Amino acid sequence: MRTVYPLVRYRDPDAAIEWLGKAFGFEEHGVSRDEAGVVKHAELTVGTGMVMLGKGDPGGPGIYVAVDDPDAHNDRAVAAGARITMELTDQSYGSREYACEDPEGNIWYFGTYRP
Repeated sequence: MRTVYPLVRYRDPDAAIEWLGKAFGFEEHGVSRDEAGVVKHAELTVGTGMVMLGKGDPGGPGIYVAVDDPDAHNDRAVAAGARITMELTDQSYGSREYACEDPEGNIWYFGTYRP
């Protein structure tokens, strides 16, 4: 594994991006939007740290782990009994990734993301 990123979902990601900048000093590193202009994925940085966010129901953060081989990583997780919540997919922002739940329901994302 290379890097771990916290991931937070917001009902209104544009408002969250603005507020996180004003309140905590985060700056936009990159934003990917769908055809309707809705934020699919955003990266905010402060210093050398980064958080990811996107549209969704709040209720708990996720964890994004950058890996070199998401296909092999996915196979290992499935073999261990992980419940896949997002199939391995090539994303429009350049990452190949999947998501799964751990035994207590926490969501983990694994992919090739490189900031």
